[in-house]
Amino acid sequence: MTKRALLGMLTPSSNTVLEPVTSAILADLPDVSAHFGRFRVTEISMNDKALGQFEDKPFLDAADLLADAKVDVISWNGTSSGWLGFDADEKLCADIKERTGIPANTSVLALNEIFEITGVKRFGLVTPYLDEIQEKIIPNYAKSGFECVAEQHLRDRGNFSFSEYTEEKICELIRTVAVAKPQAITVFCTNMRGALVANAMEKELEIPIYDTVSTSVWKSMKMAGADPKRIKGWGSLFTEVD
Repeated sequence: MTKRALLGMLTPSSNTVLEPVTSAILADLPDVSAHFGRFRVTEISMNDKALGQFEDKPFLDAADLLADAKVDVISWNGTSSGWLGFDADEKLCADIKERTGIPANTSVLALNEIFEITGVKRFGLVTPYLDEIQEKIIPNYAKSGFECVAEQHLRDRGNFSFSEYTEEKICELIRTVAVAKPQAITVFCTNMRGALVANAMEKELEIPIYDTVSTSVWKSMKMAGADPKRIKGWGSLFTEVD
């Protein structure tokens, strides 16, 4: 029997990008597959109702169902710890492991690991978020030693609407941020099409582009014992980051 790598992905309910993009990234790897569990996320803001979407119970209930598929790893394929604090993701990973026995990761913790591995200290930030969200993300990164030298955000409370921004719009935002010459640029939202433009934008700008859907795939494959370098055409994250 062929050894398979089964990647579990916790997915915001209103997200329509990360599932097809993740599947496209993995399309040429018949032994690696992604499996998705949804829980309700419909708005990204700092009001109490929106913040309450990211309490542990919905995550853990969805993780329980993914565990039935005997996945090798469970990833929170979302960026909420960018504004809630990275310790929220660290606690979530520990809680998922305790609850299911399956190791866990998140898009954001994977991105932070990639920054560490590649020596990135000055980065550019592209998001669709409101001012109040962006104003939390940037200081959280600064506290961890990562300076945001340029940013663009769309002032949208989403979440479904994030998926409707075109690849051309995302490229425009990336180009604007690139003027500051950051060491890397992150498209920091798993319901935007950043992964689809990363490879072309890297060639145009000669700056690494780390999309948070891609970071989740990269880390999940590593944790499942699959080599991310088998993925071609989706940017330097997969070909150059060990």
